Amino acid sequence: MTKADLVEEVAGVTGLTKTDTAMVFEAFLKAISNALISGNNIEIRGFGRFKVKRRKARVARNPRTGAAVPIPERNVPIFQPSNFLKEKVARG
Repeated sequence: MTKADLVEEVAGVTGLTKTDTAMVFEAFLKAISNALISGNNIEIRGFGRFKVKRRKARVARNPRTGAAVPIPERNVPIFQPSNFLKEKVARG
């Protein structure tokens, strides 16, 4: 499902125009992105949590050459679904 598909579905349910829905959707995504960039976590009850996790520096290997490749320490965004969402997906 693409962002356009989501916008179309939400517009159909809410009765808003696709343009208005797209603007709200973009603002929502921007707010989540800005919070994660600032190092904040976001919790949406019944859906899940967006978090920033610190990955340690490590040495990986290039599979073609076998050469060592250093990977620096970095922050990565992760999503943890709620138990409610996990159960709903498991039921289909």
